[in-house]
Formats: sequence, C-alpha cells, structure tokens
Amino acid sequence: MNGAQVTSNIRYSRMQRQRMNFIPVAQGLFLPCIVFWIVSGVTTFHIHYSQPWLCWTIVFGASLPMCFFANKAGAAMKAKHNPNAKGEPTWYTFLFLTTSIALLVGVLLGNMIFWNFMQRYYDYLNLNDYVGVDVSRMRGQQVMDVGRMEFVQNTTVDLRWAMGFQNLQTYCVAPLTMVNQTSLVKEQLTSYDFWAVGIGCCSGSGTTTKFECGEFDNPKARGGLRVLEDDDRAFYRLAVQQAEALYHINANHPLFLYWTEDPVGEQESWKQDGYKYFYMGMLVHFVWQFLVLGLAILGFYKMGHY
Repeated sequence: MNGAQVTSNIRYSRMQRQRMNFIPVAQGLFLPCIVFWIVSGVTTFHIHYSQPWLCWTIVFGASLPMCFFANKAGAAMKAKHNPNAKGEPTWYTFLFLTTSIALLVGVLLGNMIFWNFMQRYYDYLNLNDYVGVDVSRMRGQQVMDVGRMEFVQNTTVDLRWAMGFQNLQTYCVAPLTMVNQTSLVKEQLTSYDFWAVGIGCCSGSGTTTKFECGEFDNPKARGGLRVLEDDDRAFYRLAVQQAEALYHINANHPLFLYWTEDPVGEQESWKQDGYKYFYMGMLVHFVWQFLVLGLAILGFYKMGHY
C-alpha cells in the first residue's frame, strides 16, 4: 500500500469517526431538553389541573429514557476493560445524569409555577363573574359561585369597621358599603356580607385599626377577587366576628374579597407570570445543557473518548 492510500484511509477513518460522534452529541443536547420541556409543561399547565393522573403518567413515561441510559451505561462499564469493546460508554453516563437532572428540575419547576400561579388562575376561571353587585341589596348566599365581582358606583371600603385578627399573621378585614350620592355619607347596612381583606396590611387594634389592604385608597376600585384559600377564610371569619361584637354590626354570610380596580387583570397576571417563568425555565435549562455538553466534550476529548 503506497503513502497516498494510507493518507486517504486515515482521512476517511477520521471523517467516519466524526460522523459517528455527532449522534451522541446531538442526543446529549436535545434529549435532556425534551424531557425537561415535557415534564415541566405537563406539571405547569391545565392537564395538571384537569387530569392529574394523565399528567403524572406522562412524567413517568418521560422517565423511561433514564432507565435505558442507566442500563446502557452499566453494561458499558462492565465491558470497559474489554479491549475489543466499541463505542464510547461515557456518553451513556452523561445522558443518564443530565436526563435525570432534567426530569427532577422540570417536575420541581413545573409544580412551583403551577401551585403559585396557574392553579389559582384555573380556579378563578371555573367560577362565575358578577357585575353590578349592590352590597346594600344582595346577600352573600346569592353569589356562592362567585370568582370575580364588579360592584355598582359608590361602593367603597368602610374603614370605620376595620378589624384585624392575630394568629402568627394579622388577618385584616373591612366591610364594603355604599356612599349616599347626595350627602356623601356611608350608609348603615342591615348586613355586611362583602368584606375586603388582606394579610399583614393593617395596624392597631379595635376601633383604632388602620386598614391598608389592596387598593383601599383607589377611588376607581370597585371590584374584587374572592378569597379561595380555606385556611385564610377561617381566620378572616374570626376577624369579622370580632368586628360584629365590637361595632354592633351584622354579617350574616360574609364573603371575602381582594379589593382591586381590575379583578380580571389581576387574574390574568397570574397566567402571565406562569408563562413567563415557564419560558425562562426552558431558556435557562437549554443554556445550562449547552454549557454542560461543551464541558463534557472537552473532558471526553482529553480522556481520549472523543
């Protein structure tokens, strides 16, 4: 064999090896990212809310590549000292580790976004809207399925009857009432069934309670989002009972609201935050995977595996 043939064979062998190595490199970049996108997506969005069994079935299915990579990595480690063994066993270990990390971080991130933003958004989406609510005429038991409310003109927070209940945190309440259009005097209602609330946003006690929750000082605020957390509602109810006893008012069926000018906008903000953090997570994970892959290629090259 002459020198030209030897050079040609060496060049062909190098080209062939580069083509063979491209597959694990592409797998090392995209497979963990795909697993991350799948598990974070299903645990973040509506499938987690409406069909949790299907959500976790998909997460389980996304974990199957880890079992495959773990099996391949284990078999390759056993054959590591075999001089006739082919392939690059370190790539299976890399894929197993990075896919496992992608699955774990994806599930954690998806659940964090879901419970902090999307679950609350979907809860309100399933409830009804009420517009033109008159607190002097309507009672709490008439709107048991409410999620968002828009009140009539001249509805305001009656700061005179504010109250706070202390239990590790301060649960603050103040009733909604009507302002007389001619005298601008707040009306005395037979039953205060609608209360603006908040946590840690009032000071003082008894008749000196200063209520500063939500958009209490916004003259354009005439809407509210109903409080859905059961634990919080129990403490707000205790605060209302204290107000009833101290101010000699009635609250036959109190509903608790986050007072705001734009309740629909508040609801949509949770959805927007959920999507924002989801896309940020996808980008950060892709960048991280790209950097880790680059370090792996460099390390394998120095070890003679690339």
